[in-house]
Amino acid sequence: MKYIYLLLLINFIACTRPQKATIIEPEISVQPSKSIHPTETDSTNKTNHISKVYALELPKKIDFCDEKTPLNQQDIKERLDKELHKNVYYQSNALLLFKRANRYFPIIEPILKKEGVPDDFKYLAVIESSLENVTSPAGAKGIWQFMKGTAKEYGLEVNKNIDERYNIEKATVMAAKYLKASKEKLGSWTLAAAAYNAGNKRIQDNIDKQLVNNYYDLLLNNETARYVFRILAIKTIITHPKKYGFEFSQKDLYPIQQYKKLKITKSIENLAEFAKKQGVNYKILKLYNPWLLQNELKNKSGKTYYIKIPK
Repeated sequence: MKYIYLLLLINFIACTRPQKATIIEPEISVQPSKSIHPTETDSTNKTNHISKVYALELPKKIDFCDEKTPLNQQDIKERLDKELHKNVYYQSNALLLFKRANRYFPIIEPILKKEGVPDDFKYLAVIESSLENVTSPAGAKGIWQFMKGTAKEYGLEVNKNIDERYNIEKATVMAAKYLKASKEKLGSWTLAAAAYNAGNKRIQDNIDKQLVNNYYDLLLNNETARYVFRILAIKTIITHPKKYGFEFSQKDLYPIQQYKKLKITKSIENLAEFAKKQGVNYKILKLYNPWLLQNELKNKSGKTYYIKIPK
C-alpha cells in the first residue's frame, strides 16, 4: 500500500513540473511611450504652488549673420531646441550674462562694426567665456579665449609681464581679423564661427571629405556641432528676455566702466605706487587693466601702452 501511495505522489509531481517552453521572438513595433504625458494647466490641481517647467517655443525663423538657419529640418530644430532649453533653464548664469553684456557689448559692438564683422559675433564671445577673463583647461585666455600661439600670430603681446588677451579692445580687434580670414577661406560666416571652435583646417577637411559646404549639412564632433546652436540660443534669449521669463531693470545690470586713459611709454617699477598716485588702489588698477600681470610694467623698448584709470 505504501508503494502505491509513493507511485501516486511521484506521478503528481511529474505532472505539475513546468514544461520547457519554445521561445519565439515577436516582431517589434515601436510605439510612443505611455510614460510621457503632455502637461496642461489645471486650475483645480492642488499642487499649483510647485514651480512649473514649461516647454519653450522655438522662434519661427532665425539666422546667424543674415545666413538662414534651416529650421524646416528636424535635426536642426532639435539641436536649437536643446541649446535653448539648456540656457533658459540655467537661470542664474543667464541673468549674469545679461548683466555683463550691458557692460561689455558697448565695447565689442563698435569694434566689430569698424572691422567689418557682423554684430552677431558678440554672442560668440558670450559662449566662449560668459564675458569673463577666464582660462580654459587647454590654456585659452580672455573673453575671446585665444591660445598663446594664435594671439602672438595676430600681434598680441603675451609674456610673463603682459597678456593682451585680457585687453578687451585689442582682443576684439584680433577676433575680428581672425573671423574675417576664416570667412574668406571657408565662404560663410557660419562656417567661420564653427572654425573658431574647431580650426580652419579641421572644418575644411570635413568639407572636402563630406562633399558639402554648409555648416548645417556637416557631421562634426559634438562640441563643434553644438557651437553655432549655442550662439543662436544666446542670441535668442538676450534679444527676447521677457519672452523667456527674465525680469530685470536697468539698475540690475552692471554699469559701463567710466575711465580715462593714460599714455605710458616708459617702464613702471611699482604699479601699486603708480595706482596710489592716480588716486586708486592696486586692486582697482588691475580690475580695469587685467592685461597687466605683475606689479610692474617693463618697457625698455619705449612701446606705447594705455592704462585705464577710473573717473
